[in-house]
Amino acid sequence: MGSTFAEKVLAKKSGRDIVAAGEIVTVTPDKIMSHDNTAAISKTFLQLGRDMVVNPDKMVIILDHCVPAANEKYALNHKVIRGFVKGQGIKGFYDVGVGVCHQVLPEKGYALPGSLILGSDSHTTTYGAFGAFATGIGRSEAAVLWATDRLWLRVPETFRVEVEGTFPPWVFAKDLILHIIGDLGADGTLYKAVEFCGPTIEKMSIAGRMVLCNMSVEMGAKIGYVPPDEKTLQWLAPRTKYDYEVITSDPDATYERVLRYNVSNLSPQAACPHQVDNVKVVDEVTGTKIHQALIGTCTNGRMEDLEVAATILKGRRIAPGVRLLVFPASWEVYREELVKGVLLQLADAGAIIMNPGCGPCLGAHEGVLAPGEVCLSTANRNFRGRMGCRDAFVYLASPATVAASALKGFITDVRSL
Repeated sequence: MGSTFAEKVLAKKSGRDIVAAGEIVTVTPDKIMSHDNTAAISKTFLQLGRDMVVNPDKMVIILDHCVPAANEKYALNHKVIRGFVKGQGIKGFYDVGVGVCHQVLPEKGYALPGSLILGSDSHTTTYGAFGAFATGIGRSEAAVLWATDRLWLRVPETFRVEVEGTFPPWVFAKDLILHIIGDLGADGTLYKAVEFCGPTIEKMSIAGRMVLCNMSVEMGAKIGYVPPDEKTLQWLAPRTKYDYEVITSDPDATYERVLRYNVSNLSPQAACPHQVDNVKVVDEVTGTKIHQALIGTCTNGRMEDLEVAATILKGRRIAPGVRLLVFPASWEVYREELVKGVLLQLADAGAIIMNPGCGPCLGAHEGVLAPGEVCLSTANRNFRGRMGCRDAFVYLASPATVAASALKGFITDVRSL
């Protein structure tokens, strides 16, 4: 009997020939990621009685969650991190302005097929789009990793999600993952490995695959994973200097469930307040007035996201009373879209072009909502208080739906334009 991708990676990283779902294994990761929470981790690390991290070359630290610093507290946090990085000799450090961690880490060539990446952020699952076993861990766990280079994990069972069909016009990967989350529920794949495959996934862009893996955690998954193909390897070729091994599930691997979806008749989707699995077809919420629209974040701030929004907005103006915020996911994305003129098209339509970073997604700054306001966002979470106000309302949708809605001033099916 064969093994799944998750079983094979965790066997390799624990120094064993084979492991089975449900086992507890002690692993050594390839990369350890953290962001603005590094200051809190370093405090815990020092409390462990350690002065120096075991392997600084494995560490990747990116300042992205509140950049530039919104107040003295955040500024001090960043200062502490810069001092820690320098003192520890950590080379994988990316300061304010480089971008969101889940975009920057792949761009810099760290997210590799067959690798094990542990990050102190739940959306570390994003790197599964490149064939990595990537999952989020807590701050205390990260501190222990810095001190010992080892951590235990439970080997997850695997759900295989087979997708076929051709996306209709103006329907995207974001609509697919919202549909799946709405179908399975917020805990539908709790601590499972979710393997996305099938002809639709094979045709999907790298950016689209990142959306699927990024939001896998919103249905409880331990990891999301897309088997690497030639498209993956070509994307990585100019970006990485590290060796890697492509690892895929065996043909006779055992899956806990096999789920099948066909996107041919899929419509634009929206996750409604205040749960990501509260998903409806956009037509069901059309007409809902919005005050703010957000295009960006680690879910949908990539080039193709900004370009589809610019296609919709070109030569038009957003509705009066709507604030449209655009956050490119990284400086690489920002620069490319600046050169192409995409950011100019968005700005001419009334969008406010922001710096690369997480922006208002976590509710710390740059677009916090007021009581009673409604935001339509391309982010991955819409929990109460997520964007800084417990009495605001956040809907989630694709960049196309957000752009169309910004034009109208209310949630709109982009196909109606």
